[in-house]
Amino acid sequence: MATKLKKPITTVGRRKKATARVRLQSGTGKIVVNHKDPSDYFKTEDFTRSALSPIETLEAKEKFDISINANGGGLNGQAGAVRLGIARALEKVNPDDRKALKKEGHLKRDPRSRERKKSGQPGARKRFQFSKR
Repeated sequence: MATKLKKPITTVGRRKKATARVRLQSGTGKIVVNHKDPSDYFKTEDFTRSALSPIETLEAKEKFDISINANGGGLNGQAGAVRLGIARALEKVNPDDRKALKKEGHLKRDPRSRERKKSGQPGARKRFQFSKR
């Protein structure tokens, strides 16, 4: 894996209503999400592990500094967006890693999103109670 980058790589990851702008550059392994440590920002270990899983897959923790700007949605959506953004950035660094990232499912854009509320009913799918008489 080429660890020396001439200029930073910028990618975008999205999930539900969340967007993550990822900036990856060669460095010592410092990761920042919205000016905070990932474990402080995501609060739960599951979200943190999920967001940083592409780095673990490629064992590239000490090779890059990653700066992430995440906004919109909730923490779960943001963790998914960060995961996709990091995977896309790592793929740009070394296209040979694409196979390993795809195998783990890091390059999939999860299309599931909130369904809109329809008029004439209380929610997206729920109906008002039917009365025969």
